[in-house]
Amino acid sequence: MRKALRLRRLSRPHDDRYLFVPLDHSVSDGPVVPRDRWQDLIHAVVLGGADAIIVHKGRVRTIEPAVLGGCALIVHLSAGTSHMADANAKVLVGEVDEALRLGADAVSVHVNIGSDTESRQLTDLGTVAAACDSWNVPLVAMAYARGPRIGDPKDPALLAHVVNIAADLGADIVKTTLAHPAEDMADVVASCPIPVVVAGGPASAHSIAGHARVAMDAGCAGLAVGRRVFTSPTPMHLVAELASIVHAPTDASLIHALTATMENRSS
Repeated sequence: MRKALRLRRLSRPHDDRYLFVPLDHSVSDGPVVPRDRWQDLIHAVVLGGADAIIVHKGRVRTIEPAVLGGCALIVHLSAGTSHMADANAKVLVGEVDEALRLGADAVSVHVNIGSDTESRQLTDLGTVAAACDSWNVPLVAMAYARGPRIGDPKDPALLAHVVNIAADLGADIVKTTLAHPAEDMADVVASCPIPVVVAGGPASAHSIAGHARVAMDAGCAGLAVGRRVFTSPTPMHLVAELASIVHAPTDASLIHALTATMENRSS
């Protein structure tokens, strides 16, 4: 029950759809924004309607709890830098109980399938999943096909394998890459017993809004967009636009809402 309540907090409208904004890039790549812009960025993300932000444990201390409002907090437990001999390697740098003491609603772990350290990363995912089960904490797996043995990291069959690894090892939600061709992402989602959210991907000629619509049309449960938010000149407006796409009511929810309204009027 406690895990179910925490999972519910990860979706502001409680529609089991998610817009996560990862801001953990400061460990892997360097500062997200200058120090004097950090609080403004957090405010913009929250006011824009993000369901959760993802940060490392030390960064949590720079955020006033009241600032988050209805926005959930996910503490990322994996780390690795772009300066490592193996940029695909990830190690655990935090624990579930530590994240809970910081006020986390959930934790996340990064796993690169096909990397030279895949076995270590799978072990870490299993270890964190066991701790999450003990503490009733939701686990988000950031699972990608990355490494020297990977041909096409967007191959739908490969992505289906990746997301199911995350599910089988205990994740509650899995974040991964959008398949290519994008319409085949529907097969990836259909193969997986847990919600699948997709990364925002690198900046390109395609708008992030178009990327979001394609992902949601394929049946994804949401998005995890970081870099394209914190590099945007108007992050609040971008987050608001993405939130409107992610949480757009389906035909079924519209019918339910209309039915409830009619019942209330007749009572």
